[in-house]
Amino acid sequence: MGRRFLDHLGGHRIFSCDSCKAFLTNEDELISKHFTGSTGPAFLFDHVVNIEYSEMQLRTMITGRHIVRDVLCTRCKTKLGWMYEYAMNEPQKYKESKVILERALIELSEGIDNPVDLGRDPRQRYG
Repeated sequence: MGRRFLDHLGGHRIFSCDSCKAFLTNEDELISKHFTGSTGPAFLFDHVVNIEYSEMQLRTMITGRHIVRDVLCTRCKTKLGWMYEYAMNEPQKYKESKVILERALIELSEGIDNPVDLGRDPRQRYG
């Protein structure tokens, strides 16, 4: 098996997998905190990285029927939430292609807004 590389979006507040600390997304991608998952409160995000998807499933939820995929952490395979593939009800269409992460399964921490300027040309090698 080869080396696994993880993506990182940066940001001043970041969300990571609570189990293995793999980066998932940042606060700029947060759409709503008003969702509920199987473990309690859940957040809706526009863009999440370092996740894998299960097969599609039809689920009946509080807001109607949706075709969803569970999302798993790429590093540790912990189930973190789900992604909406398709919403049957027109008012729920805004959720399509968005990801729910359950609050109990993720960690919020401070990130870095801008890298430190070291006063050198980043295209030059060290030395």
